[in-house]
Amino acid sequence: MRIHVGTDHAGLEFSQVLQQHLRDAGHEVIDHGPRAYEPLDDYPSFCINAARGVTLDEAAGVEALGVVFGGSGNGEQMAANKVRGIRAALVWNESTALLARQHNAANVISIGARQHSLEEAIALVDAFLATPFSGEERHARRIAQVSEYEETGRIAGRQID
Repeated sequence: MRIHVGTDHAGLEFSQVLQQHLRDAGHEVIDHGPRAYEPLDDYPSFCINAARGVTLDEAAGVEALGVVFGGSGNGEQMAANKVRGIRAALVWNESTALLARQHNAANVISIGARQHSLEEAIALVDAFLATPFSGEERHARRIAQVSEYEETGRIAGRQID
């Protein structure tokens, strides 16, 4: 599987170690930066580029997911979610990592590097990558509604105020 990774300075060390872990597990890793520590860097472009990589691969039929890191993971998740077709989930334990994939077909995971040990972060990513979407109708229906709203600003048969 191809894994797109983006971070900021707070997640740089995690990102570098995780990328090697993923390569060792047989994944193709695309690093969207940063490549060097810069305490005043801005995460949006790194995370947006990682998310765009996921959507471009999905459109080309390439199996891909994304991982973004930051101090809390919140801003990085928000930036990734600005990319059409991305369902980025902020995870903080194994359950949220599993449910992000099983129920929401999340295609990007966001983790707060200042909130977890490196070992915890790797375990969260491994759980996320190993978990498929359940395909249950209720979850597929909800994902379709979110996608429909993203595309049209409406959800057929539903009130949007």
